[in-house]
Amino acid sequence: MRNFTAIIEKCSDTGLYVGFVPGFPGAHSQGETLDELSQNLKEVISLLLEDGEPRLEAEFIGTQNVVVA
Repeated sequence: MRNFTAIIEKCSDTGLYVGFVPGFPGAHSQGETLDELSQNLKEVISLLLEDGEPRLEAEFIGTQNVVVA
């Protein structure tokens, strides 16, 4: 079992949830609900892993709030 961190945003134009795994080329998807997005991301990542171990281009570290006056 593998764990990947996905970044999730909601598109203001379509209303869809959009997710991607930072540094993992091709690991992105969308869905009408968070559950649908999660399932879609699982499917995409599983398909990508069939090609072998990914060479991650970056590592997710975290988020940070930036206050601008």
